[in-house]
Amino acid sequence: MSAIAQPVSAAEKIRNIAIIAHVDHGKTTLVDCLLKQSGTYRENQDVPERAMDSMDLEREKGITIKAKNTAIQWNGYTINIVDTPGHADFGAEVERVMKMVDGVLLLTDAVGGPQAQTRWVLRKALSHGLKTICVINKVDRDTARPEWVHDKVLELFLDLEASDDQFNCPFLYGSAKSGWADREADGPRENMEALFETIVEHIPHPQVEEGDFRMLVSNIDWDDFVGRLAIGRILSGRVSSGDTIYALRKNGNRERVKITKLIKFTGLGVQPVETMSAGDIVGIAGFEEIDIGDTLAQQKDAEAMPFVTIDPATIQMEFHVNDGPLAGKDGKKVTSRQIRERLIRETKSNISIGISDTDEGTRFLVDARGAMQIAVLLETMRREGYEVMASRPTVLFKDIDGTKCEPYEQVWVEVPEDMLGSVMENLSNRKAQITNMDHHHAGVTLEATISTRGLIGFESDLVTLTSGHGVCSHMFLEYRPLGAEISTRLTGTLVSMETGKSMGYALDLIQNRGKLFVGVGEDVYNGQIVGENPRSEDLPVNPCKAKQLDNMRSAGKDGNVQLAPPIKFSLERAIEYIAADELVEVTPRFLRLRKRILDSEERRRIKKRQKKD
Repeated sequence: MSAIAQPVSAAEKIRNIAIIAHVDHGKTTLVDCLLKQSGTYRENQDVPERAMDSMDLEREKGITIKAKNTAIQWNGYTINIVDTPGHADFGAEVERVMKMVDGVLLLTDAVGGPQAQTRWVLRKALSHGLKTICVINKVDRDTARPEWVHDKVLELFLDLEASDDQFNCPFLYGSAKSGWADREADGPRENMEALFETIVEHIPHPQVEEGDFRMLVSNIDWDDFVGRLAIGRILSGRVSSGDTIYALRKNGNRERVKITKLIKFTGLGVQPVETMSAGDIVGIAGFEEIDIGDTLAQQKDAEAMPFVTIDPATIQMEFHVNDGPLAGKDGKKVTSRQIRERLIRETKSNISIGISDTDEGTRFLVDARGAMQIAVLLETMRREGYEVMASRPTVLFKDIDGTKCEPYEQVWVEVPEDMLGSVMENLSNRKAQITNMDHHHAGVTLEATISTRGLIGFESDLVTLTSGHGVCSHMFLEYRPLGAEISTRLTGTLVSMETGKSMGYALDLIQNRGKLFVGVGEDVYNGQIVGENPRSEDLPVNPCKAKQLDNMRSAGKDGNVQLAPPIKFSLERAIEYIAADELVEVTPRFLRLRKRILDSEERRRIKKRQKKD
């Protein structure tokens, strides 16, 4: 550390960085490692893996969903770290933290190299003028190719028109899982000291403006004792607990607020403090309402700070109040008021989600970046006790110079060589255009352009086609004129025409006509989808029919019924599987597929009218 000039002010002792990367390239594992090696944990402290992934859904899916703050102390420096998501659907979490940091750690897998989200997050960081440190992770893997990845990252910098200073960023080679990072690929592989030193040397300290306290709200959190926490980096001045400040709303309103609590981030927790100064990242409590993008200031006539522009939503889904026969039997929160309040609350902390009412008080429209983003919202709601019905995602079209246009995505698909044919056929059916194909020792990487309509449901198909070995990443490309019709589901459904308990005898007969979605003894109702029909039309069935017993047919002879295990959908797969005239009923314990219109006679009448038209 002798080569590093010693800081002389509080702000110069601070480094604010975000860790950005494509999904599953090791961001959260790297943060875990930095926390451990900085001495944040006690020697005997029991720390879970992926400690920054605090949501149950994050641990189950193995991905980061919400951007989260932490801070470590190293050699007298405070290093504030923001762990960001890597999945494209949660890109807004990355965009809004760019205002809080002065540099980024760009993490890249030593095998796969830069991926779609790598390009997207790096472009955002470079556009904000942020300093970059590149870390090539997983160098200790047998198939690692760090020199090739190094060159690909530099090519990416050139493609994104990085400045000379940004292009000449330092590279480190490491393994977050094994706990080391070195300046050379063949370094000593002992610890993370080289990374700590590079952060302090290369990332600038936060620039502090003269004047009274001002801060842009870049994140929202919740404290069980004091309620909402506004999180951001203090741009100027200092703030203390008990101060009276003003919240400058994005709509122009200015509200007086008394600060009830100040917190700073330390390790995996937070610590109350009395005063915080410019340059540091802080959480402030005392608000009944606060939104991401609002400005906090000591003076009422202070100038509001501009907020980062968020890329637009590209898909929309309908959320309905559950009106099925089993409504209210599982969840506790089932009314339109409860659902609407929960959706509006989501928009407060998730700025890429949009909610709008409809003429029907029981139906709401939800705009988002992708199907996974809405599936995560639905999964969170069901765990909170909500019942809701959701439609298949539809694309948000845009009128450009009188032409109806739809969003297109750039997609990268990495598959084993022997599975390439089936994946290419699936992409062809979705009207994708293959633009590049790269054969390498890890398989084949396809690059293609595809409409968002065609992309819906592809990731689930890829898992099935490649037995989980395929990897897909995508990013928004542009709006283009509306393309040809795309049919992604070629099968029909088996629709129940009775309400009751499913019977083994009936299901045995039904499984000869297709695949079952329900097992014996399940509650089913008229209009519920109980299976898949290989033909394109829907087929009415009676899963509640019991075997008629007489002298020749005894109950004992029914015990040898052999049923295939029913197909059970994940929430993401369910909302991508259903057709336009179908819905997914989401409750805390059940996922049911159903027709929008439960009555078969009414469905038949509507179909006749549509044929006449």
